[in-house]
Amino acid sequence: MKKFVKWAVSVLAIAGFIAAPVSAQVNYPDRPVKLIVPFGPGGFTDVVARILGQKLSVALGQQFVVENKPGAGSTIGTDSVAKAAPDGYTLVMVSTAHVLGPWIYKKVPYDALKDFTVVSKLVDSAYVLAVNPKVPAKNVKEFIALAKASPDSIRYASSGNGGNQHLMGGLFATMTDIQLQHVPYKGSSGATNDLLAGIVESSFAAVPNVLPHIQQGKLRALAVTTGKRIPQLPNVPTLAEAGVPGYEASVWLALLAPANTPPDIVNKLNKEIVKILASPETKKALFDAGVESAYAPPEAMTVYMGKEYERWGKVIKDANITMQ
Repeated sequence: MKKFVKWAVSVLAIAGFIAAPVSAQVNYPDRPVKLIVPFGPGGFTDVVARILGQKLSVALGQQFVVENKPGAGSTIGTDSVAKAAPDGYTLVMVSTAHVLGPWIYKKVPYDALKDFTVVSKLVDSAYVLAVNPKVPAKNVKEFIALAKASPDSIRYASSGNGGNQHLMGGLFATMTDIQLQHVPYKGSSGATNDLLAGIVESSFAAVPNVLPHIQQGKLRALAVTTGKRIPQLPNVPTLAEAGVPGYEASVWLALLAPANTPPDIVNKLNKEIVKILASPETKKALFDAGVESAYAPPEAMTVYMGKEYERWGKVIKDANITMQ
């Protein structure tokens, strides 16, 4: 009997030892969580991260602290998360740029698909082909004609080499057989400022970055990049409607954690994100920011990211987009 009691006590002790980390995970988070944004402040990724971070802070009772780590097409900040402990306390909000980097940069220090655990897809965002009002083109067909008449004379600004804006412009130039001069900036703010000043003629800009300027008449919107019109700019056609059949591209945002993050932590975050994205208050905040809630669970988003990786890889090769 004594031997049985000792054996039972040993088994329970081992079980308790094994269960301890699981119990700790159930209490997640018990300290502040770092939410890395691999872009500069003020862009639409940063705006969405701050909306989500504030909501998660309230829902889970710990601060979700947004930290901007821009550079190298989002790979610098993202790399810091790939190498972080898989404990749920370091997360990253990535955009479509996450699957572009491996095709554009000669060496990316992580595997964009294998070195992360997907928490969820969050939003989709249209980009808009916007021009300075001094540009004589009033629509996409006139813009294309202008570019064909004077190859490389029209500049388009982007937030940097290899980013979403660069790719949107490269895809457009390839599909319309025109030559545009790409002008990369260190962030979307600089690109927008020079577009407003007329230093560059055009940009494929994230809607949140240029929406107020379009509404005030400081910029002219020629078309949006998505397959359907967006509610923020209902009178602006899609590029397909405006004369570029087959053009469709949106930018998505997703929340990722390091690979091997425990499923219960991912599930807990996911459960709260579903509720947050469904709330009218969040929907309004996202609408005002120029983006649309587009939730997808981890499994579906993992598959989608793989497809996006292949799709944009082909675009980059076809457009011969390289670092300058």
